[in-house]
Amino acid sequence: MSGVDEPALVLVDHGSRAEEANQLIGAVAEAVRERMPGRTVLGAHMELAEPSLDAAIDDCVASGARRIVVHPYFLAPGRHSRDDIPRMVEEAARRHPGVSIRVSPPLGLHPGLIDAVLDRVEEAS
Repeated sequence: MSGVDEPALVLVDHGSRAEEANQLIGAVAEAVRERMPGRTVLGAHMELAEPSLDAAIDDCVASGARRIVVHPYFLAPGRHSRDDIPRMVEEAARRHPGVSIRVSPPLGLHPGLIDAVLDRVEEAS
């Protein structure tokens, strides 16, 4: 269960027909959870795979979360992070009155991503 002042976190990707792709969001959620002990951190998919974004939000609420941050695990701001995920979150919020559900920006041009790109390039060099 999330602490009173700490929102639960749902990391959401698109979802894929490839199981190995779907497993990544769970691994990312686990890595984030390790760095945020005591915090509810779940992975979810927009479509094509389970758990769905709806199910993850429902699980957060069932565990007692009153605040939830949904993070689109996408590189660029596009239709999914700009339109689809906020719409899905709005629908979930209607099912859970009294629960604050916000959407964070996608990964974008974060300095940590630049470091990750440089690490990957170095690995390949």
